Amino acid sequence: MRPLVSYQLENSFATITMDDGKVNVLSLEMLAELNAALDRAAADRAVVVLGGRPGVFSAGFDLPVLRAGGSESIAMVRAGFELAERVLSFPMPVAIACTGHAVAMGVFLLLSGDYRVGAAGPYKLAANEVAIGITMPRAAIEILRQRLAPAHFNRAVTLAEPFSPDNAVEAGLLDRVVGVSELQRVARSTAVALSTLDMEAHAASKLRAREHTLRALRTAIEADDAALRRPAASHA
Repeated sequence: MRPLVSYQLENSFATITMDDGKVNVLSLEMLAELNAALDRAAADRAVVVLGGRPGVFSAGFDLPVLRAGGSESIAMVRAGFELAERVLSFPMPVAIACTGHAVAMGVFLLLSGDYRVGAAGPYKLAANEVAIGITMPRAAIEILRQRLAPAHFNRAVTLAEPFSPDNAVEAGLLDRVVGVSELQRVARSTAVALSTLDMEAHAASKLRAREHTLRALRTAIEADDAALRRPAASHA
């Protein structure tokens, strides 16, 4: 079975690419490989560029597993939000190359990066939980809260409003939108610029700026996990 995640180190930055040949579902296997790639980036002291396959950043959790419930589903949800927590507090800068659609946990991972460049095109960026009958997880709410403009935050959480690259910068989902052919070049140049930062100051400032978010996110992860483990729990 071929790897779901590739890792390429170039000078001061590492490119981590998700590609399952389909829509980059964040299965337990994908999440494990992403964590392994981040382990390598931490060891290499490399700025990270995290991206997806052409047209898709990530469609989120493996929905059949999520719908089935049980131990695998619970473990997948916890691992997904703990990955977002890790990215939010990663000691090196993390740039996201949003290659296309980002849905549900794909959006939450996108919003955990430090700088997000998206490809222009007919792509959907959406926290669609309410639209598919899932109460928005507490952890997802905290991730959305720390990035989205207030009006967009409420519409995203309670109305499952989809965004596009055209309005994603205004909403707070992306920092910059470029043509598809320019995405990788811009993401790399962003990583090179970020590599000039003082990394100790960056890591300390990131933790200081996100102290409240990280504390709230950790509490939310534990609360979501406890709710999923309750007998007959049907909502997060």
